[in-house]
Amino acid sequence: MITNILLRGVATYNLDGIEFIDLKKINFIYGANGSGKTTISNFLTDGKQPRYAQCALGWKNSLPLRTLVYNKEFREKNFGKGEINGVFTLGQATKADLEEIEAKVKIREKHKQDWETRKDTWDKKTAELATHENDFKETVWSDIYKKNESVFKEGFAGFMTKENFKKKILDEFEGNASALQTRVSLIEKAKTIFGQPPVSLTILPTFDPTIILTLEEADIWQKKIIGKADVDIAKLIQRLKMNDWVNTGRNFLKETGETCPFCQQSTIQADFRNQLETYFDETFVNDTAKVGTHAADYLRKTQNLLGILNEISASEEKHTTSKLDVTLFKAYIHTFSTQLLTNQEQLNNKIKEPSRSIDLISVKAQLEEIAALITSANVEVAKHNQIVANFAREKQELINAIWRLLIDEHQAMIKLFTEKKGNLEKAINGIETTVKTARQNYQTVKQEIITLSNNVTSVQPSINQINKTLKAFGFRNFEIVPSADKNKYQIKRENGDIAETTLSEGEITFITFLYFLQLCKGGLSEHTITEDRVLVIDDPISSLDSNVLYVVSSLLKEIIKNVKQGNGTIKQLILLTHNTYFHKEVSFIDGRGKDCADTSYWILRKNNNISELQANGRQNPIQTAYQLLWKELQNRQHSSPLTLQNTMRRIIEHYFKILGKFGDDQIIQQFKDYEDQQICRSLLCWINDGSHTIPDDLFIDTQGDETERYFEVFKKIFEHSRHQEHYHMMMGEAS
Repeated sequence: MITNILLRGVATYNLDGIEFIDLKKINFIYGANGSGKTTISNFLTDGKQPRYAQCALGWKNSLPLRTLVYNKEFREKNFGKGEINGVFTLGQATKADLEEIEAKVKIREKHKQDWETRKDTWDKKTAELATHENDFKETVWSDIYKKNESVFKEGFAGFMTKENFKKKILDEFEGNASALQTRVSLIEKAKTIFGQPPVSLTILPTFDPTIILTLEEADIWQKKIIGKADVDIAKLIQRLKMNDWVNTGRNFLKETGETCPFCQQSTIQADFRNQLETYFDETFVNDTAKVGTHAADYLRKTQNLLGILNEISASEEKHTTSKLDVTLFKAYIHTFSTQLLTNQEQLNNKIKEPSRSIDLISVKAQLEEIAALITSANVEVAKHNQIVANFAREKQELINAIWRLLIDEHQAMIKLFTEKKGNLEKAINGIETTVKTARQNYQTVKQEIITLSNNVTSVQPSINQINKTLKAFGFRNFEIVPSADKNKYQIKRENGDIAETTLSEGEITFITFLYFLQLCKGGLSEHTITEDRVLVIDDPISSLDSNVLYVVSSLLKEIIKNVKQGNGTIKQLILLTHNTYFHKEVSFIDGRGKDCADTSYWILRKNNNISELQANGRQNPIQTAYQLLWKELQNRQHSSPLTLQNTMRRIIEHYFKILGKFGDDQIIQQFKDYEDQQICRSLLCWINDGSHTIPDDLFIDTQGDETERYFEVFKKIFEHSRHQEHYHMMMGEAS
């Protein structure tokens, strides 16, 4: 059966929601219109709809039952289509068939109870294991973590939550093989190793100066590049030492034609032009080109290296742990940079004047010094990184030793936990096997009942029962008849017309409810008639006359009695209503309003458009005026004497005079003793007087004692008239 219902995030239920907890076999839910009752019944009809995503339903032992819901949606779904689905019951069954099915049902119930009992045991063991694990988790957290946090906290890194710490303790208990050390020694090591850990350093990049030095020492720089000597014009050029000047002017001849680029006269003849071209031959051209390429390579490579060295300098200057002599390194770079500027100027001159011989400043010494600094720094970096690697190992060894110490100090407690846990897990696994067996036994017998029911079921008995109930309560102008379609019903009038569209709202409500009651006893198919089920009924007396209200109440009372006694397939009833008279009538079983362990009462209210729930437990919150009078007497210590006079008068008037037709003298005559008669007479006089007048100040002074004295006489009126059972029942006292 359903144990709890959570409603939130839908209709008038906000995100906090409300929850029905510990639902009983019989549950009465009272609420005014719009308080949220229909949302409950709709959720129980189809809780899988997206709008109920935040709602939840709990079942006893996690075993859902078939849920039948009567509400407005049920009425609209089943009436208005011309035909109604037939309800199968065991209509064609012989006595032997019924006895066999009944016997099978009892066996099924026995298997179900066995299944539920074993499942309940499994749940308890599982809960016990969860409690055992949680208690252990709290214990190791308080007794181990908290007591060692101040000295070993860094060793607990990664396990600083209760669950993770618990798991780590169990893992270390199973697999820690470190040598046991004293607590004192571990605390001292922790002071040294724990804290800000050293960080590995990056190896500095190295470089190869060979290419730069090779370019620097090339022969082309000293070579004087001049023209061919066996040309007529060569002697003049060489004697005047204007080789580079002529070579430069030769480039302008391409633009001026026969005009001399120097004197601006037309003196450039073809022969002169040929002599120039012959003088500056291929060898000259190749050598000058070589000067250009070598110079470009030298400048590119030296600038690239200078950039790398500057990056190293800038990076290392930021790190306080740098192993490089940054000051000296920067000085060497500065010298190297200055040398490069000088060499760059020399190279530019060589390019302009190929006939000039140049000597580049050697950067070899500077590069060797720089390389030596880098090499020295890298040696120190390697040593540092080795220390870091050893530190990590030593720290891990310390952490392992700490866990080993903690395990040793709490070994007895951990061992006790693991042994009990193992026993519980073993028991749970064993019970789980029996739960599966019991469930299989239940399913097997259930299938046997379905097979037997398929052969002896019929929809006709439901027709007969509905028509019988209709006629018994005065609905004689229409009836339920079989439809031409197999296993369907129709509503017809005496003249044969289909009556469904001409029925009043009250008639439709009543016949729908009768159909629902038959559905509760049977099923829409042969194999569902013997299934256990839960009934949810939402305002069944809507649109009904007041006299039909008592009919519906009577029909429901019979269901309630069977549910309480465990008879039949209906295992639980949830009744929702807004009608206080119907609520009072249907909840007053066998003339008693006394609380019952199988019954719970709830009140739904809507406050600021939000549904709220009030749980009343086993106490019926809907009471008659007569019950409220007795409630006043039960709490007489908190009531005024004036109020109590009127209360007792009304009770005696209602019970003895109106219901029992007793007068004052008849009540007095119930007392055999003359003194009691006089006390009774005075009580009646006091009641009749006090209930209609206000005592003056002289009586108020002694009113407290008088009240208790006359209350005893009030009680004796019931005792002497042999109605003490009624007195005890209304006062909530044991008889």
